[in-house]
Amino acid sequence: MDMHNKFRPNPDLKLIEKVREVMRYHHYQYRTEQTYCDWITRYIKFHGCQKHPREIGKLEIESFLSHLAPERKVSASTQRQAFNAIVFLYIKILDLPVAEDIGHVRAKRQSRPPVVLTKYEVQQVFSWMKGDHLLMAKIFTGVDSG
Repeated sequence: MDMHNKFRPNPDLKLIEKVREVMRYHHYQYRTEQTYCDWITRYIKFHGCQKHPREIGKLEIESFLSHLAPERKVSASTQRQAFNAIVFLYIKILDLPVAEDIGHVRAKRQSRPPVVLTKYEVQQVFSWMKGDHLLMAKIFTGVDSG
């Protein structure tokens, strides 16, 4: 993208207000705006607010993201959302490159095996049901459908 055509937020605004202005310019959803601002605020507070994000870089990003997985026990998608918010901050607001080789402790995706009821358990559930609900449940599960 040509640097002359890039939208630049009002320099008199505070950092989070700049984030909001750029997100609104690019028509991000309001909920995305709230979430990104929250992650950016957490990122800044995590590093003690002594330094501006412009003065911190790859190591601080890695330490924040690594902190989320084992200590805060966030999911992989939540950690990725935090990463995207920080990348947005550096690229769109601060106009700084972000290292592509950020290595952090990644949250593990949990496998969730499907819950399957035994025939006996299905019969138990049906014994508690009556009328239309019982009929719908039997049709849905294929019991007594011929």
